[in-house]
Amino acid sequence: MEITVSYEFGLAPVTVFCLKGALDSTSYQQLQTQAEQAHTAGTRNLVLDLTEVTYISSAGLRALQHVFNLLRTSAPSESNAAMAQGLRDGTFKSPHLKLLNPSPAVLEVLKTAGFDMFLEIHHDLSEYRIKNAVATF
Repeated sequence: MEITVSYEFGLAPVTVFCLKGALDSTSYQQLQTQAEQAHTAGTRNLVLDLTEVTYISSAGLRALQHVFNLLRTSAPSESNAAMAQGLRDGTFKSPHLKLLNPSPAVLEVLKTAGFDMFLEIHHDLSEYRIKNAVATF
């Protein structure tokens, strides 16, 4: 898998990972490692552009869960109890990890696994920019 990185700036800085290829058992560690490196360097908000992801396996889903956990903060709204309640009533979505433009097949996997319950899924970058008041630099 190939990962290219760009940055968006607005109310909060956002790192964008553009993934290309399959997110599976041969590539999930690459995503996890790159996310860990970005987090160590200061990234707190990440968008994963899935436009060119051709396939996602259970290993890829575990990598997404790993990145989600990595970006969680100690804010009261993200405590385990608050998240559990928010998931039950549909009000919790991660403020730190967003997904962008998955293909219909990848979207189906994400929905089947329940990732759409706690991650916002946007269908184009301009929609994301407008909703989150960010600009490219």
